[in-house]
Amino acid sequence: MNTKGLKYIIVGAGFFGAVMAERIANVLKERVLVVEKRNHIGGNCYSTIDEKTGIEYHKYGTHIFHTSNEEVWRYINQFTQFNSYRHQVLTTYQNRVYQMPINLETINSFFEVNLKPFEVNDFLAKYKGDLSVEPNNFEEAAIQSIGKPLYEAFIKGYTKKQWQKDPKEMPISVFKRLPIRKNYEESYYYSRWQGIPLEGYTKIFERLLNHKLIDVQLNTDFFELRKQLSKNTKVIYSGPIDRYFDYCFGKLTWRTLDFEFQRHEVEDFQGTSVMNYAEESIPYTRIHESRHLHPERSYSDRQTLTIKEFSRIDHGEQPFYPIPDEQNQQLVKQYRALAEQKSNLIICGRLGDYKYYDMDKTIKRALEVFEEKVRH
Repeated sequence: MNTKGLKYIIVGAGFFGAVMAERIANVLKERVLVVEKRNHIGGNCYSTIDEKTGIEYHKYGTHIFHTSNEEVWRYINQFTQFNSYRHQVLTTYQNRVYQMPINLETINSFFEVNLKPFEVNDFLAKYKGDLSVEPNNFEEAAIQSIGKPLYEAFIKGYTKKQWQKDPKEMPISVFKRLPIRKNYEESYYYSRWQGIPLEGYTKIFERLLNHKLIDVQLNTDFFELRKQLSKNTKVIYSGPIDRYFDYCFGKLTWRTLDFEFQRHEVEDFQGTSVMNYAEESIPYTRIHESRHLHPERSYSDRQTLTIKEFSRIDHGEQPFYPIPDEQNQQLVKQYRALAEQKSNLIICGRLGDYKYYDMDKTIKRALEVFEEKVRH
């Protein structure tokens, strides 16, 4: 691989790396090399077609693009159009299906009542415990918000499966990501714009990286070619920050996902794109049915594809989601301080920042870092 005279190398072909490469090529008119250890571009947003059913699916779990950021929306629409899909999540508990996130329909169905929105607080008050005590963890915050019965039915078991941790050991910030509603609003997101790329996610990355100044090398381990780089080459790294520094302070922990694919000889298996399973006794967290992501497409009425999702703890082999406990936060601070000492190094993105970014936040971060640290 020829790296002579290379000014920029980007590690990772997900949204952060692809947007950064597009900006360097189109704005700075500079050559840039993108290296990706996987055999495809797109990172965890990669989508592909199932050869037997013809259904396009997201290989690493369902991804819904949503944003209220106009700059991000204008930017991404240069590379794709979106369909009219609106994300709704359902959850199964004791063989009954409920709305998720918890809303007024969930509450009324679970308790077999017929509350109005203004009656919800008084009704749930008796289940919330002592509200004068400041919550110290995820579980305490959840019970104070929705009460113990709803928490134990819909949140506790699912959270244990998803994070492989007792909710008592998890920070309040994780619970605050969960929307709770007292009306019948079913859409998972309140974002101004929402949808699935009409041609799938992979097409976005193909267009982002389709430039004569961008060279993409798949199946490439950055750490095997790092010694070939000139000291003048700027490294833009979107992989795990601890891996870059050879885990010198210790390994960060992550949540990763495993998937089990299954085809069914029916038109529609579960009637929705994502069905959660709340009980801890059921080993998977949810089932995806990808045909529902593209209501504008005509798929077979004889077959469908489902994907069971299993969650487990990972120590860097296949990192997906950061686990923001105190120990990991302290490790990240040490690694960030080390990274800031390197003048020709930028470490960012979900894995680099060790932060949970949605797709629009990742794009926004890439645009900001380009303007602040690359262009100027």
